[in-house]
Amino acid sequence: MYKAPQQYLDADAATGRVMAHARQLMKLASRFDAVAPGALRHAAHVANYKSGKVVIHADNGAVAAKLRQMNRRLCGELSIEGMECNDIEVKVQPRQTPVRSTTSTLKPISGKTAGLLRSTVNMLPQGALRTALDTLLQRAAIRE
Repeated sequence: MYKAPQQYLDADAATGRVMAHARQLMKLASRFDAVAPGALRHAAHVANYKSGKVVIHADNGAVAAKLRQMNRRLCGELSIEGMECNDIEVKVQPRQTPVRSTTSTLKPISGKTAGLLRSTVNMLPQGALRTALDTLLQRAAIRE
């Protein structure tokens, strides 16, 4: 008999509690997205819920201050779907965005290495590896 992965996760007591908490957070996040004003909805998100307290992470101090002002109203709105909300704790937690370098550090390769790579590229069939090595050679700084 086939069991969905969800059933396996719910079967274990500890994992079942984690899954129930995750479902609760998803429900709260969905409700928060429905009731929060547009600008706040995009600059804050539900981070946790414990004993009636909803923890919200705001991207900056201004958003956090506005959410703190709306504490009672948001608590009421979040409680409508049957989930108890006694308090909202707002923390400033800017979202982490991966930093990508816009500059590349050229690592020079010797002329001999470039020649060996070129002969390897010429022997390879068309495909991803050949394309990658060819691109590497085109971008490489070759020292004599």
